[in-house]
This record gives sequence, C-alpha cells and structure tokens, in this order.
Amino acid sequence: MPLSPLQRRRFDSLLQSILDELPDQLHDLLEEVPLIIEDEPSERLLRDMKINPGETDLCGLHWGVALTQRSVEAPTGMPDRMMLFRGPIMRTAGRRRDELEEQIRITLLHEIGHHFGLDEDDLAELGYA
Repeated sequence: MPLSPLQRRRFDSLLQSILDELPDQLHDLLEEVPLIIEDEPSERLLRDMKINPGETDLCGLHWGVALTQRSVEAPTGMPDRMMLFRGPIMRTAGRRRDELEEQIRITLLHEIGHHFGLDEDDLAELGYA
C-alpha cells in the first residue's frame, strides 16, 4: 500500500529532528555520503541483494565500502550512499510516534555504523540491530 503524503511528512519531520540531534562529526559524514530516503526498496535492489520481497522488510542500506575496508591500492568504485526506506521502518515500528522515532534513529545509526565498518554483531551489541 503506497504511503500518503501525510505519512511521508510525518516520517521526514521525525528524521529531520533526529538528524538535527546528531553530533557535528556525523553531519560532516552526511555531507560526504548521500542519505537517500525512499518509500520502499525497489524490486531490482532486492533482486540484486538476493532478498525475497515477501520474506523481509529492508529498513535501510549502506551501499559502498566501509571506511575500515578502504585502501589506496583498491579503488572503491561507485560513491557510498545510505538509504532509508519509510514503509518498512513504519511497519517495523508500530503506530506510536515514539516507536517510529526510535526505529528511524536505530535504522539511521545502523547504516552509519556500517559506513564506519561495524558488522551486524557489533551493531546488535550497541542496540542498533
């Protein structure tokens, strides 16, 4: 089911509040790594990642090479980017505003963590899984 303009505005307003609270160092990072917000991951993206759309709700994605994996000897290719998907985040969060705000924060920090080289176990330990 497509998201309404009201749902998008609500999500985007919460995301902006969370972004405003981030430390300056993370704001600098977000200047270098685009944060792309979409309603849903595309079927092509899910196919490329070998994810069955009916089996998971992909809330976010860090696309690129983690800072800890970069080398001057190996080019990184396409520029990094982070993506958040409104629909899956909203479905995961539930109906309450505070739950949605927390899920947006967790998903954003999860993807930022991947950019800095944290894996799923590291992120789970930090509470961002």
